[in-house]
Amino acid sequence: MKPLKISFVIPAFNEAGNIGACLSALLRELDGDPIPSEIIVVNNASTDGTGKIAARFPGVIVVDEPTKGLVMARQAGFLRATGDLVANLDADTMLKPGWMQTVREEFGKDPELVCLSGPFIYHDLSLWERGVVRLFYIIAYMAYVVTRFIAGAGSMAQGGNFVVRRAALKKIGGFDVRIDFYGEDTDIARRLSKVGNVKFTFSLPIYSSGRRLTREGIVRTGLLYILNYLWVTFSGQPRTKTSTDVRIHL
Repeated sequence: MKPLKISFVIPAFNEAGNIGACLSALLRELDGDPIPSEIIVVNNASTDGTGKIAARFPGVIVVDEPTKGLVMARQAGFLRATGDLVANLDADTMLKPGWMQTVREEFGKDPELVCLSGPFIYHDLSLWERGVVRLFYIIAYMAYVVTRFIAGAGSMAQGGNFVVRRAALKKIGGFDVRIDFYGEDTDIARRLSKVGNVKFTFSLPIYSSGRRLTREGIVRTGLLYILNYLWVTFSGQPRTKTSTDVRIHL
């Protein structure tokens, strides 16, 4: 059987300070891995050297998307991707060793799986702050169990750490570019759950920056995520229409 190919899509707006570490960790994880792959960095209206830095890495494809917006960038990367699987990362994330093995195993054992996702490990937060984040993940997971298995609505994914089958994403019409930030992952999980299995597992963690939590506050950010998870699940659109930009403007 022909092996699956995986496309990594990484939206990047003014991420000159993070994109190098993200790509280095990704290339280390891919080194020697049997799955064919491609890496696409979507340079999303950056005013710094993000695109040039990404282009220095061997084999990295840089796609310019002039319309600023996370979901716009994800869609641009999806349209460029050629893999059977599309892995959606953020520019301030770093793959944890063993990530690819988990992806291979999960998609290999379940042909009906259309979306696989896992949590963030905020490497730059204190141990106490990471404990609070863990609590919010537990609350979010309980909300997911209730909405998915009792109410029979939607599913759960973590933006910046989810892998989808490209054919399934194409079938649902790709990303909803009307969404700014909050709820974009819930929207994808909700719509994909109608065409196949969507799985969230704590066995697929990824390292990420906690800069948004530091900027906006852990409790406030956690509550916004839960609010918009419920809103998108039951109404199809997020309650919060805009988001704070935590990146550097140049």
